[in-house]
Amino acid sequence: MDTATQSERAETFRALHAEEPFVIPNPWDAGSARVLAALGFRALASTSSGFAFTLGRRDGSTTLDDAAGHAATLANATELPLSVDLENGYGREPEDAAAAVRRIAEAGAVGGSIEDWGAEDGIYEPELAVERVTAAVEAARRLPFPFTLTARAENHIRGNPSLDDTIGRLQAFEAVGADVLYAPGLRTLDEIRAVCGALGKPVNVLARRDLTMAELVEAGAQRVSVGGALTWTAVAAFATTAEAIRERGDFSGLGTGPPLDDWFR
Repeated sequence: MDTATQSERAETFRALHAEEPFVIPNPWDAGSARVLAALGFRALASTSSGFAFTLGRRDGSTTLDDAAGHAATLANATELPLSVDLENGYGREPEDAAAAVRRIAEAGAVGGSIEDWGAEDGIYEPELAVERVTAAVEAARRLPFPFTLTARAENHIRGNPSLDDTIGRLQAFEAVGADVLYAPGLRTLDEIRAVCGALGKPVNVLARRDLTMAELVEAGAQRVSVGGALTWTAVAAFATTAEAIRERGDFSGLGTGPPLDDWFR
């Protein structure tokens, strides 16, 4: 992708965070990315769990090389801005987070997220977590376009649902320059309000089946993502139909061809 095109996408993505709240859905491959673009969404975010599934792996088992290749595929599939789930930056140290940002930018992404949790260490100590976000921010600022860095506090999906600690971490990430803050796994509107009300920068909220977009926006969300949920929706439909075929010889669940001529123009 040429620098001018990437800069345009980066500016578009940055501007979205200052406009009306928006949904940033999570495709798992080039085809799903093109469908989401055709349906009118304005930006895309990768899903680490959905991508890992396409490789026949569990979440957390992909590498930075894998993620960069996937990012290039998604970035080239549509004209929309792309933000990439960089997990923990594929390493514990601050320089790992910085390297992940640089690599993903080279692949065509204009944004990315860094987590404060690693499989071997669990939730990082606050000082290290902040150092990692600081390094990622510094790497982002050295790029020739406005890369939008999202800093994630993983407490609520990693067995430590402490709202006070989550807010403290996000405030620290905001203070060192993260552009968007994100605490996946918030369960209630009160929790979302508390997080959004404590921060001065845009907050990404993970969608829940029991909450509407209007409710999330009222609670303060600027950006709403769905994580791997679209992937699992598609996989569940596939598995249900396949089971009916295996168990009963029932082919009634097979669908007709989608309007690819419209979606893939």
